[in-house]
Amino acid sequence: MDRSPIISVIGTSTASPGLYELAREVGRLLARAGCTVVCGGRGGVMEAVCRGVSEEGGTSVGLLPGDIREANPYVTIPLSTGLGEVRNFAVASAGEAVISIGGAFGTLSEIGFALRSGKPVIALKSWHISEGGESPSPMIEAATAEEAVRLALEKTGRESHDRG
Repeated sequence: MDRSPIISVIGTSTASPGLYELAREVGRLLARAGCTVVCGGRGGVMEAVCRGVSEEGGTSVGLLPGDIREANPYVTIPLSTGLGEVRNFAVASAGEAVISIGGAFGTLSEIGFALRSGKPVIALKSWHISEGGESPSPMIEAATAEEAVRLALEKTGRESHDRG
């Protein structure tokens, strides 16, 4: 079965204007590549990535911690999980790869869940961590939105379904 790649995007719920625009560009690029985007469905980076996906006519899935009314206005498919912060595990697990943009402690938990389950995690202006204080980091650093999307697709072993 040939289906579009699924990429999770995680990040801060209180994004600076710079991080917001970076996440929006990631969303645009993922949609152009034919990816389905999964995120937490709320504000900040989550809103920005959904906005970028929406602008390109793509599909985003927001796994919300509670009520569906918490969804940002750009989520294509808002899903109420009723799981609170535990939904971070579902967000991190849903994608074939994870792109982390900025982030606070909720993002850090999602990074941990993703790495623990063997998912490639691409860091874009995000946390810098190492396992047991050792180098190198299990995360893959990206400097631009384009590089983050390219690395995520490469690490999944999936080809882009570029629609643009």
